Amino acid sequence: MSGRVNTIQRKPPWLKRKIPSGPVYHGVRGILGQGQLHTVCQEALCPNMGECFSHNTATFLILGDRCTRNCRFCTVRHGNAKPIDSGEPEHVAEAAQKMGLKYVVITSVTRDDLADGGASHFAETISAVRRRLPEAKVEVLIPDLQGNWNALLKIITAKPDVLNHNIETVPRLYADVRPQAVYQRSLELLRQVRHMDAALPTKSGFMLGLGEEAKEIEQTLQDLLEAGCSLLTLGQYLQPSPRHLSIQRFVTPDEFEKWKSKALGMGFTRVASGPLVRSSYHARELFQRI
Repeated sequence: MSGRVNTIQRKPPWLKRKIPSGPVYHGVRGILGQGQLHTVCQEALCPNMGECFSHNTATFLILGDRCTRNCRFCTVRHGNAKPIDSGEPEHVAEAAQKMGLKYVVITSVTRDDLADGGASHFAETISAVRRRLPEAKVEVLIPDLQGNWNALLKIITAKPDVLNHNIETVPRLYADVRPQAVYQRSLELLRQVRHMDAALPTKSGFMLGLGEEAKEIEQTLQDLLEAGCSLLTLGQYLQPSPRHLSIQRFVTPDEFEKWKSKALGMGFTRVASGPLVRSSYHARELFQRI
């Protein structure tokens, strides 16, 4: 695939969303603003932000809003990261409590500048949420930690209910899509989770529409299964700006349904597949079906 980028293409009808509004939506934004918190919903310009905020859900983004990597599909800002906010775990927990969440999703920017990649901060945030919301389930979506499995163990020891790490795309496209990541390292992270805690469900996902071929999609699914992944998300890549990678094609809802059936037939426990599906989209519902 060429790294050339183009103007943003017109979206097909199935990708159109209404402009978000309503008291619940604005209430969620207010709670997040009071705690000076970031969400991946806002930073990554998620197309489901209006729906999720209106249903009183959000995916908390910890460790700041600056990523030390520069993946060519992502809108999260990159550059020199700021010092960690030691009060952030408690602020996240307080916001989750105010929102009355029963399922809390926590993710982060990638912090290659930190010795443990931010694993200790993940663990502290999980623990803070547990103290305030002992009945809530906690899902974490983590970076690859540069292959630091001792750091990974810190997160697992904090006992999240689901550990998610996205593979993002097929291996052939990594140089264009994720130039600072390593396909096999991401698979190894999922394998390590299974070794450290076999009862902890692992989840992963990747985007379609970047130029991948059917045989590559199927091989990536097989690789994830062999790494112990049981929960899967598949969604359409959407070009956030002319500076980002261009969309190679829009995948139809029918094709997403076919890949869902294929993945379930291969052995995945639960699959969310659709043009607007994202890593934490309807995460609670996916977990409840395990």
